[in-house]
Amino acid sequence: MNTMAPAKGCPFHDAATDFDPFDLTDPFPFYEFARAEAPVFYSEKLGYWVVARHADIKAVFENWQTFSSENAQAPIRPMGEPGRAVMKAGGFTAYSGLSARVPPEHSRIRKVAQSCFGPRRFKSIEPQIFEIVNREIDRFVDKGSCDFFREFAYDVPAYVLFRLVGVPDSDVPKVKSWAISRALLTWGNLTDEEQVPHAHNMVEYWAYCRSLVAAAHENPGDNLPGDMVRMQAGGAEISDDEIAGVLYSVLFAGHETTTTLLANAMREVLLDRDRWEDLKASPDKWTAATEEFLRFSPSIVAWRRRALTDTEIGGVAIPKGADILLLLGSANRDAAVFENPDTLDIDRPNARSHLSFGYGIHFCLGQQLSKLEFGIAMREVARRLPSLRLKPGQEFTFAHNTSFRVPTALQIEWDLS
Repeated sequence: MNTMAPAKGCPFHDAATDFDPFDLTDPFPFYEFARAEAPVFYSEKLGYWVVARHADIKAVFENWQTFSSENAQAPIRPMGEPGRAVMKAGGFTAYSGLSARVPPEHSRIRKVAQSCFGPRRFKSIEPQIFEIVNREIDRFVDKGSCDFFREFAYDVPAYVLFRLVGVPDSDVPKVKSWAISRALLTWGNLTDEEQVPHAHNMVEYWAYCRSLVAAAHENPGDNLPGDMVRMQAGGAEISDDEIAGVLYSVLFAGHETTTTLLANAMREVLLDRDRWEDLKASPDKWTAATEEFLRFSPSIVAWRRRALTDTEIGGVAIPKGADILLLLGSANRDAAVFENPDTLDIDRPNARSHLSFGYGIHFCLGQQLSKLEFGIAMREVARRLPSLRLKPGQEFTFAHNTSFRVPTALQIEWDLS
């Protein structure tokens, strides 16, 4: 491990003790320190080995035989007995759709899901994305100001995804609330008592996913569960609970990450008026700029793996059974890969080298949909609210957890014509 003295003026001195895994307000200065001084270190606070460099994280993702994804969806803080009792009594048996599975099971289920979650399905929903985006803008366009996170970014990806899955708009609020509970239980730091109401929500969430599968058997619609049920009937090797597991994952990851991408990107672009004017004048640039926003301010800044054998990462010995936290947000600012990594450059030629969607066999299944939604949403907001700006005097804060850099609000305003 690098033992060089920290740079003069650096607020960090020891990665193991200075690392606060739950504070995502501005983790990037610590990431820079860790890459230089302790690219692989053990966090006593978390009980995880933490990895900061792009090359090391990419190597871990590639080597799924050694670094298992089995802990990817496990609670950072183990469930207390009260919460476990609630989930057991409620018949909660959900397992990750894909992200925590390993081959051959992962390969078998992903093959089915990927065939249903491809370009044909996304192309068919593109007109609906335009309709949803403009419907939501209509709700606040005459106000002159709004909380962009709560009044636009929070709901739009959910309405899009749930249309894809066959969830009625009337169910969006409760499914979004279940998603919040899942995030807090998995990546938060709740007490045993605080876990209990969220455990009840998880029971309802899992029952809902199973009901979608049952409904698809009764009447397979032109949507994701309908596609998977039809494939199952045609001989595809996937069970009802595995289909429900895919829905359990998609109904969370398929909108929460896009919500955060929209809000984080809007914040960053409005912090620089020249950048906003450039993108507004050249709307086609939004599509290419998506990769740079994903790199610079990702929705997910950390992900997890577990060592199945005694091994090493970046020359540091890692014992069998060790839990590992991969700092994706740090990898995306690694100067060994990205020139001037702390600068948001919408014309960056290698922005796609970011690790925000993971890498290897678990590369995000829904990344095409997320980027499609992002481009349409940002182009339409810029077209309809050309004078958009950040409301002055606001403080940017983020949800307290290890992995999802979710803003708590984003206040914007514009001129009324």
